[in-house]
Amino acid sequence: MNNRFLGTGVALVTPFKADLSIDHEALAHIVDFNIDGGIEYLVICGTTGESVTLTKQEKKDVVATIYKANNGRVPMVLGIGGNNTIQVVEEIKATDLSEIDAILSVAPYYSKPTQEGIYQHFKAISEASPIDVILYNVPGRTSKNIEVETTLRLANDFKNVIGVKEAGNNMSQYLELIKNKPEDFLIISGDDDLALGVTLAGGSGVISVIGQAFPKEFSNMIRLGLKGDAKESYKLHFKLMDIISFIFEENNPAGIKAVFEALNLCQDTVRLPLVPASNILKEKIANFVKAF
Repeated sequence: MNNRFLGTGVALVTPFKADLSIDHEALAHIVDFNIDGGIEYLVICGTTGESVTLTKQEKKDVVATIYKANNGRVPMVLGIGGNNTIQVVEEIKATDLSEIDAILSVAPYYSKPTQEGIYQHFKAISEASPIDVILYNVPGRTSKNIEVETTLRLANDFKNVIGVKEAGNNMSQYLELIKNKPEDFLIISGDDDLALGVTLAGGSGVISVIGQAFPKEFSNMIRLGLKGDAKESYKLHFKLMDIISFIFEENNPAGIKAVFEALNLCQDTVRLPLVPASNILKEKIANFVKAF
């Protein structure tokens, strides 16, 4: 079993200064804050990290900062994906993955491939990757769902395809995956609002956005879920329910960055085409953080 990725992984933000350059000091601080809070692993350069607006050099610098701050304490997962399969394969081959434990690779977006196209895309990635691969299904962003059959086919055909971050916000799809998956295959929730339910049903935990702002409470909730303690874990879920809905109200990561600003961990700056959270949302978030 890939126990390294049981529990709570956090999809780290990339903090920016007012001039839109990367705030490496804040990033290192966020890494410490999360590891001290008890999260199980770090996810770098995903959607929440605004990876699509980072240059190749900036991605390298982000990985270097996180690697140094982490100092071998928890596993690290790196986002490498796209809708140009050949380019994704080239990026995998060109990236130094010696310190990375797994790749998180998003389903191809915009091109709208068939299920066979999705299968062939991930087959190429699996064959190119020297390390484990976690599939990332997020149909709200890609416009195509990775169907259960396709995920299971990849799980059964490729040894290094070890799990899926499932973010379709579809409980019946989660349950079908959990019911039919190979024994060691990880079903990781990519939906913060469903993460506990998925974990209690037999999932492997979560790659979370809100978890990085409340690492202690969120990772504890998921650990209780993995133990099957519904009563205690739901107490924590109910405490966090409002903030989970707030951060996704406008866009991610503007919401989570507004939380970090309220916690004095980083500024709420995002790069275009994203814009910071509205004042109305910021106020709701600040009030929640103060009360919490």
